[in-house]
Amino acid sequence: MPQVEANGLTFEYERQGSGEPLLLIMGLGAQLTAWPVELVDGLAGRGFDVIRYDNRDIGLSSVCDWEPPSQLRAFFAKLFRRPIETGYVIDDMADDAAGVLDALGIESAHIVGVSMGGMISQALAIRHPHRVRSLTSIMSNPGDGSGSLTPKIALKFARRPEPTLENAVDQAVETYGAISGPHFDETVYRPLAEAAVARSFRPEGLARQTAAIMASADRVPGLRRVKVPTLVVHGLLDPLVKPSGGIRTAEVVPDSRLLMFNDMAHDLPAPRIPEILDAIASVAARAGSDAVVA
Repeated sequence: MPQVEANGLTFEYERQGSGEPLLLIMGLGAQLTAWPVELVDGLAGRGFDVIRYDNRDIGLSSVCDWEPPSQLRAFFAKLFRRPIETGYVIDDMADDAAGVLDALGIESAHIVGVSMGGMISQALAIRHPHRVRSLTSIMSNPGDGSGSLTPKIALKFARRPEPTLENAVDQAVETYGAISGPHFDETVYRPLAEAAVARSFRPEGLARQTAAIMASADRVPGLRRVKVPTLVVHGLLDPLVKPSGGIRTAEVVPDSRLLMFNDMAHDLPAPRIPEILDAIASVAARAGSDAVVA
């Protein structure tokens, strides 16, 4: 896959289709290959120039070198509003996204982010409004505490064994199964997990990205000024970013559309992808050249 230099880092990316540019931003610890093929192909088939990239610290993009706090320490620091020392935050990752667009010669694009990628997408719309034609935030939250995972879930993930190449696939299957809805199929997901681990194994990147989320500021004030057409997608069964995160995001972004599914958790279930594709295409069609953040 090709690479670009942006924001002082190197980013691995992939591009498919032609038409209006659409940037996909993946979530915590997930590589560009985590986007369902049906979703990427569907967007390209609807006339989009689809760009995916590995976030910093994940996949084949640049590795950072600061020591992250433990996930448990970061969670409780966030819970009790204590400062968290990190080498970057979500705003820096939004600047990465803008830098990738710069490197590719793209002035503005439709932006679609999932989970942490939704947070990055929101920050991109706030910090670089003229780069965003439309915004789609999937199973995410606005950083104000809404939708936060429960201490029980946080403790469960924090107590997992240290990830190694030997246990990485099993851990990925267990984790994704725990946060997915009724359409999860281990026989389908396990080969994807095996391919992901073979491509890149960076548990320290996951820890740094987790700390970056926890250290990031509330995006609600900025989101209240977003003027671009916005779609918010969330699953009613989501145990990781609870539905209140999506509801709150839609509340604070003016004239946004909220789309919720009763059989979706923290995943992109195959039966719902056609509806999600239609919704993304619809919000993109609403975009106008004068949509900016005031």
